[in-house]
Amino acid sequence: MDTKSLIGAYYDAFNAGRTDDMLALLHDDIEHHVNEGQIRRGKALFADFNAHMTDSYKETLTDLVIFANEAGDRAAAEFVVNGTYLKTDEGLPEARGQTYRLPAGSFFTVRDGKIARVTTYYNLADWTRQVSQ
Repeated sequence: MDTKSLIGAYYDAFNAGRTDDMLALLHDDIEHHVNEGQIRRGKALFADFNAHMTDSYKETLTDLVIFANEAGDRAAAEFVVNGTYLKTDEGLPEARGQTYRLPAGSFFTVRDGKIARVTTYYNLADWTRQVSQ
């Protein structure tokens, strides 16, 4: 599978809520760089993060554009997060079913045909403003 198809499959699985399919696309030594957070290393911590996110948020990504370098070892994606805040996340505003729409992007390293790094960025202040109204 080429890099753009790999990243596309990752986001297709995300949008379908198939976190096990997402995990299957990850390298065993995955590094997950979360916006405003610590680096999570390994599939187990990535799976824990996905479980937490599924419990607290319902999100669908739209307007997805995927880019990859010629070597296929680096990629990026730009998209819009369309979400509902389901359960209060520690240190964040109280969840009351608020909806939000947020531009975001991710950067990837690909190794051995698997995603070895995911770095995601979005504007936390914008998200906070949207769910605090």
